[in-house]
Amino acid sequence: MHNQPTKTRTTAADKALEIISAKGMARLHEIKAAGIPEMVVSRLAQSNRIVRLARGLYQLPDADIEAGHTLAEVAKTVPNGIICLISALAYQELTLQSPSVVWVAIEGQKHPPKREYPPMRFVHFNNKGMIEGIDHKLIEGVTVKITTPARTIVDCFRFRNKIGVDIGISAMREAFRRRICTPDDVMRCARSFRMSAVMKPYIETLTNDPT
Repeated sequence: MHNQPTKTRTTAADKALEIISAKGMARLHEIKAAGIPEMVVSRLAQSNRIVRLARGLYQLPDADIEAGHTLAEVAKTVPNGIICLISALAYQELTLQSPSVVWVAIEGQKHPPKREYPPMRFVHFNNKGMIEGIDHKLIEGVTVKITTPARTIVDCFRFRNKIGVDIGISAMREAFRRRICTPDDVMRCARSFRMSAVMKPYIETLTNDPT
């Protein structure tokens, strides 16, 4: 009589770990949608088999932590949000500033989500602003929406009353110096967002005297 191979029983905890591993980090509702009780997730966190990053957000303890880790957390917390302004500049290495909050754009007049962590500051984009000049970066298995360098620079001028015009000028100078984007790229974006009259003198000055 031949011995039958033993089937490995997949538990709810195993399934939860697989989901979190596949997603890089997972929200509680994503895990529960797979039929896994919240109690299972709580026990995994209590036994340190998963790490609770924020309320309802989990990751494996041995996950590779990338430079944009906090941005990935924000993308999971605010799925339709877009990383912008100083936070986008920092990711693109176009500023030496290290913002204490993550700048996030949300659509229209939607109310910002009430989250204590990661600390975030919100601005509002219209429908066009939520679509044009947006990159999709994969960070720790999470798709993060972030403004392109040219769009980020233009936004710095659009929201200069919030962050100051010097940040946009400095970022533009660095972007031109490193050829991350061209004056034409920035001008096209500026025209699209009706900022060309404001930005043209700065672009011309930096183009003629990049130092």
